[in-house]
Amino acid sequence: MIEVTTNPTLMSPFHLAFPVDDLAKARSFYGDLLGCPEGRSSEGWIDFNFYGHQIVAHLAPDECGPAQRNAVDGHGVPVRHFGIVLPMEQWESMADKLKAASTDFVIEPYIRFKGEVGEQATMFFLDPAGNALEVKAFANIDRLFAK
Repeated sequence: MIEVTTNPTLMSPFHLAFPVDDLAKARSFYGDLLGCPEGRSSEGWIDFNFYGHQIVAHLAPDECGPAQRNAVDGHGVPVRHFGIVLPMEQWESMADKLKAASTDFVIEPYIRFKGEVGEQATMFFLDPAGNALEVKAFANIDRLFAK
């Protein structure tokens, strides 16, 4: 059995493929705004290095659309989303960068579950194709899976 750990230096990179309706807009959003280095690409897809993980934007306009939302801590969280857990200082920098870029947040940056075991900084926003992303941080990464 493989031991699961919350230490990012011991984790294998994940791979995520998702639909977009415009590769140029995806390249600008993930590459320029989020700072994800671009890997391989073709006329139908682009690989990005998302904090050491491989995400792939596939041109598939018919697959794009809004995600259902569920209530979490008084907010409508997009059910279908992906993201990254950053150190708090990087999360704050990302929040500042996205605010400066006039990002239209689904959920503005804030601390949720204040005073509870799962207290975390979080923010949700959409890419140009409507894919929801969450960027979060914990003051103590050891609390990532705490109950």
